[in-house]
Amino acid sequence: MSEMHGVLPARRASRLAMVAKVGVGGTAPIVIQSMTNTDTEDVFATSMQVAQLARAGSELVRITVNTREAAAAVPKIRERLAQMNVDVPLIGDFHFNGHKLLAEHPACAEALAKLRINPGNVGKGAKRDEQFAQLIEIACRFDKPIRIGVNWGSLDQSLLARIMDENAKRPEPKDATEIMREAMVTSALESAARAEQLGLAGDHIVLSCKVSGVQDLIAIYRELAARCDYPLHLGLTEAGMGSKGIVASTAALSVLLQEGIGDTIRVSLTPEPNGDRTREVIVAQEILQTMGLRAFTPLVAACPGCGRTTSTVFQELAQDIQDHVRARMPEWRLARVGVENMTLAVMGCVVNGPGESKHASIGISLPGTGEAPVAPVYVDGERVITLRGANIAAEFRQIVDDYVKKTYPERQSH
Repeated sequence: MSEMHGVLPARRASRLAMVAKVGVGGTAPIVIQSMTNTDTEDVFATSMQVAQLARAGSELVRITVNTREAAAAVPKIRERLAQMNVDVPLIGDFHFNGHKLLAEHPACAEALAKLRINPGNVGKGAKRDEQFAQLIEIACRFDKPIRIGVNWGSLDQSLLARIMDENAKRPEPKDATEIMREAMVTSALESAARAEQLGLAGDHIVLSCKVSGVQDLIAIYRELAARCDYPLHLGLTEAGMGSKGIVASTAALSVLLQEGIGDTIRVSLTPEPNGDRTREVIVAQEILQTMGLRAFTPLVAACPGCGRTTSTVFQELAQDIQDHVRARMPEWRLARVGVENMTLAVMGCVVNGPGESKHASIGISLPGTGEAPVAPVYVDGERVITLRGANIAAEFRQIVDDYVKKTYPERQSH
């Protein structure tokens, strides 16, 4: 990370929880999560999507476990993933009937790396405490960490009523927004305390409090971080589709991450119809990498274009090289050490082109409107070649490939 610019935020002190082989919290890197949207009963479709998410860079993958058939499918999914050499940890997402499903299907509990439970819908009335206790007992028996995931769309109504009653007695009652935030934090902390009373180790607990409002999320997690040392999972729930979802998630998560809050993240994007589910993984990676917190794949800097760049050549080349490095990255990551720290620049004219190109590992300055039809290429700040003609894209890709082989040492196999 020393090659990345900027001042890294100090991480808040938190316990280290282990999810299979993945460390969460403490000084461990911030972990990227994702979630499937296939029917878990469909072993083939779910296994394939888990594999796609893992290969895109998801380090934990959550799957819905909502029926007996889904619970029975989980061990089969785990087995199929093993056949594909995909060992990403699976998180089971349980609502309403998780206590029954896990009791009836112990192989499901065994196959999962972590359980996610929502204290707002584990049961109502007297059944709530009993069914919550059953879930914790199962987690203890199988030595599984849990995420206590509070969501404002399914907040425990009895707890909310209690807090509203307490608020009414205050000399200066809080407004509805403050009460909602307080209820979210209280639900998470009281549930975690109850889980520990029931025998679950504190280092087996991760907390989350998800809302869909940016300012609400920031306020809630600041309060949560101030009041506990459990690892925290960040995510703006129901973030939305396309640029709205990306912007909202980035705005919320970046503020918290800059304050050192957050140990795992998920970007909950609504995919376009038949869209690529891995988009949420890529956005999460880009948030962490552009903030200088982790490195995943070479970053491509490109100018936005202006009246000096009426040609689309630089845009096409920027897209081409970005697609190229993403396609090659799975191979490079396995074979080469440090390649994720490489930076690339594709610039459109002489104004900032040469200077920006010199700052990158490899940069190219394409001719703008009225400029000579030549494209100087810079490697580690030095001009090494000038490209011309119709094959600039292919030649530039080859320069990148050659640079990777020359610069980043081969990873030693164990």
